[in-house]
Amino acid sequence: MKNQANNGSRFLVMCVAVLFIASVGLVAFAPVGQTSNQQPAAVAAPAEKTVEQTKKNIKVLNGLPDSQLIPVMNFMSASLGVRCVFCHVNKDGKWDFVSDEKPEKNTTREMIKMVLAVNKDTFKGNTEVSCYTCHRGRTHPASVPELPIPEVTPRPSPAETKPGETKAAVPTVDEILAKYTAALGGSAAIDKLKTRSMKGEWLTSNGMTWGYEVYQSGPDKIYVVLNTPKQGVFERGFNGSAGWEKSSHGLRALEGQELAVLRRYPDLFKDIKLKEQFSRLMFGGKEKINDREVYVLRGLTTDNRRERLYFDAETGLLVRRVTSTPTMIGMIPEQIDFQDYKNVDGLMMPFTIRISSVDPNISSTRKFAEVKLNVPVDETKFNQPPAPPTP
Repeated sequence: MKNQANNGSRFLVMCVAVLFIASVGLVAFAPVGQTSNQQPAAVAAPAEKTVEQTKKNIKVLNGLPDSQLIPVMNFMSASLGVRCVFCHVNKDGKWDFVSDEKPEKNTTREMIKMVLAVNKDTFKGNTEVSCYTCHRGRTHPASVPELPIPEVTPRPSPAETKPGETKAAVPTVDEILAKYTAALGGSAAIDKLKTRSMKGEWLTSNGMTWGYEVYQSGPDKIYVVLNTPKQGVFERGFNGSAGWEKSSHGLRALEGQELAVLRRYPDLFKDIKLKEQFSRLMFGGKEKINDREVYVLRGLTTDNRRERLYFDAETGLLVRRVTSTPTMIGMIPEQIDFQDYKNVDGLMMPFTIRISSVDPNISSTRKFAEVKLNVPVDETKFNQPPAPPTP
């Protein structure tokens, strides 16, 4: 379903794009109230083109932002447990995405119409139903329960408070975020953060290992080098206004979905300015991750993404961040796990970051061998280099 022309090259391109996720500003969260419905002032931005404006033969996804097309294709692929070739035509290694030759493509269109109608007519336009609701990783949804029917597990009863005992106090959003700030090293150390460089290995979902380097300068400049054994070096940069890529294939500007991925995580201070990112944030309970208790915060970002933040109850450090992006056919999830925190010049930094996504090209693990803070970074790295002379 998603574009996989020249599979090896595309895998590299997508992974290079997602390297910017490795640069998530894992710093600190500014305290916010337990809840807040106050919206920040809107900032005018150019309207993104929709898929029918950029692609051919679009019949039911009209109005979908172009940057969401590949994520939506990946979501449908994961929901049915299939790959692109299930619906799209590939002849001699060349994709013909415009073709309607395969009946599965038109069946998919009818299913999308059904999902849109159910959500509109039954759930007031909310995306409560998606492909995954019924398919659960199969091409045909199950219509009858599997036998034998498993025994129903009774819901645990809430713990009773004995006479004279007081119920454990629930931490507030401010308390959880303040503990996180302190666990990272405190506000003074955070305020000193200006640049960051990282070196390590990029482990792909299909078992490949690449070397890479990441250089950041606040608030939104980034430069990445990905060293691959077969296709050489890939470089990508963003100088705050324009993105680019340089490789053995040439020099090109980044736009559309690639640029959206590149710009999603480049802000070095993203996690400091949490208050500006969330229109609503509240305590979401207590859970366990790897047998460790965590506090959960649930929120809605100003760009309409649902997020869950998981903080280790003992250390106060952020260990997981789950984002759900709304699209017309469902909420697309992504999970980032932060592990192996180490002290770097007074700030705790995760040296292992794992990403789980519906797109196998994005699912990956980054293991850092070196992280440096506040070292001089050549500002010219972020600018697009001049094009090579024409032979």
